[in-house]
Amino acid sequence: MNADFAPEELAFREEVREFLQNEFPAELREKVDAGIRLSKDEIVRWQKILHEKGWAAPNWPVEYGGTGWTATQKHIFAMEMGLIGAPEPVPFGIKMVAPVLMAYGSEEQKQRFLPDILQSNVWWCQGYSEPNSGSDLASLKTSAVRDGDDYIVNGSKTWNTYGQYADWIFCLVRTDTTVKKQEGISFLLIDMKSPGVSHQPIYLMDGHAEVNEIFFDDVRVPAANLIGEENKGWTYAKVLLTHERTNIALVPRSTRRLRALRRAAASLDDGFGGSLLDDPVFSHRLANLEIELKALEYTELRTLASLSVGKSPGPESSILKIVGTELAQRIDELFVELAAYHSLPYLPEQLEEGFQGAPLEPGIPSGQGLVYLNNRKLSIFGGSNEIQRNIISKAVLGL
Repeated sequence: MNADFAPEELAFREEVREFLQNEFPAELREKVDAGIRLSKDEIVRWQKILHEKGWAAPNWPVEYGGTGWTATQKHIFAMEMGLIGAPEPVPFGIKMVAPVLMAYGSEEQKQRFLPDILQSNVWWCQGYSEPNSGSDLASLKTSAVRDGDDYIVNGSKTWNTYGQYADWIFCLVRTDTTVKKQEGISFLLIDMKSPGVSHQPIYLMDGHAEVNEIFFDDVRVPAANLIGEENKGWTYAKVLLTHERTNIALVPRSTRRLRALRRAAASLDDGFGGSLLDDPVFSHRLANLEIELKALEYTELRTLASLSVGKSPGPESSILKIVGTELAQRIDELFVELAAYHSLPYLPEQLEEGFQGAPLEPGIPSGQGLVYLNNRKLSIFGGSNEIQRNIISKAVLGL
């Protein structure tokens, strides 16, 4: 594997950097730098800027509005987005349901849904996990019973990210209870405005209702909203999850946060006339994180090399997911240790909607506490890391 970029790739990187410096709104960048969450309108605003440039969906085929970039260009774009802190498009539409539509949807479904996804006119959410079917997703019980030209859906989904904003939800539903559990699942698209759909917010440790429980009570869904074949949804779901896990190695954003951590340590007095970077214990721990992140980046580049020659992501997705999310959490923990007693005060206002930051210590992001609390979920979402280890043991070790 050659890790050096070709001249045309370096030129592309400069083009991306120039665009991000000029077009990523300064006020959004300031909030990201402070660790403050963006609102729905702010996220959509940035997604529409990317769409105007033609860069909203790098992974899409050109015929549907994609960029036509090589795998290396996509990697460069993702890295530069992460380094500047520009939020990636909300994944549920562009990165999750759209590839399933392209691969398994009818032509009518593609024409109906893909343009609005690309233009960020419609917000999608995911309906996979249920109160008693999380890690064992195949045991889901939300039912869809055929009734003429409709399905009647009953049940609930949980840990639904940003369902309060969503216009549509893509759901795994049980359409056959007489077969092996993986073989009786279908992939259904449901309008969130349908009668019988409701949601209940779930407040996380950071005080934000980022996730929800979604309820379906005799919801009528047109059979035309079934993706692919009935009872084949488990196949489609696995394709979707593989791409989701590849996208959450978090290398660019962890790189950015480690740089911020180093800057903060350089600005803080160690009590002996130097900075915390002069503390051998702290600097050793920081160096270890930087080395592990670099190793993760090269593992991601090896996956990139495989994709460049037409291979699909396999168990590597699970490896990247485990290491990337746990490394991000360790960076958060070192930030907390860096803040020392400044991380102790309880600030009720930081758990309220619209919080704009509160000073901790020079160099430490004002919303760092929120980032730490929110990122505790990283090792769970997208399939818990324990489940990823099971996948690796089967696919790689044959256990």
